[in-house]
Amino acid sequence: MVNLSFGIVGFGANLPVSDRDPVATLCTTVSIVHSTPGISITAISRIWRTPAMPAGSGPEFANAVALIATSLGASQVLEALHEIEARHGRDRSTGRWSARVLDLDLIAMDNQIVPDAAHLRTWMELSPERQRIQTPDRLILPHPRMQDRPFVLAPLAEIAPDWHHPLTGATVATMLAALGPAALEGLTPVEFPGFS
Repeated sequence: MVNLSFGIVGFGANLPVSDRDPVATLCTTVSIVHSTPGISITAISRIWRTPAMPAGSGPEFANAVALIATSLGASQVLEALHEIEARHGRDRSTGRWSARVLDLDLIAMDNQIVPDAAHLRTWMELSPERQRIQTPDRLILPHPRMQDRPFVLAPLAEIAPDWHHPLTGATVATMLAALGPAALEGLTPVEFPGFS
């Protein structure tokens, strides 16, 4: 019997790929992730149009969040996601928070805290200024900035509002409410991508 882990994957894009706009890119990428050996998408949010972060840093994004079941370890899932990004032409040399053709983030896996609670807490408490210039040298789970990002929490609230953060215990719904109504300004759900 294969042991499965359950994870959360964030999808984002704000640059076209060939003649496809970011929404179309996400729709096809959902199917690609779902057909990746060892990964199965079990639920998908709508695609949300969201302002670039920080404000004015580029075109608006298309974002979505999926729940996955996987027989892979967290590092293997992340490697598979990076390979899909690379096939779409993702250039990681352009810096953090830059415009991109595709961004796939492993947000969480089961209730894992990786590498440990101290590292996770340090990265969660990092100031926005430090976040711009510091990049983790290892996988950190859950994603240390998920609780700050309405473009992750709003889609995730559609499919897993009661998911609990393994370090803080806060639910997705609670984290989203804590951001306040202003955080949702400019976020608009546009469609369900579907997958097969």
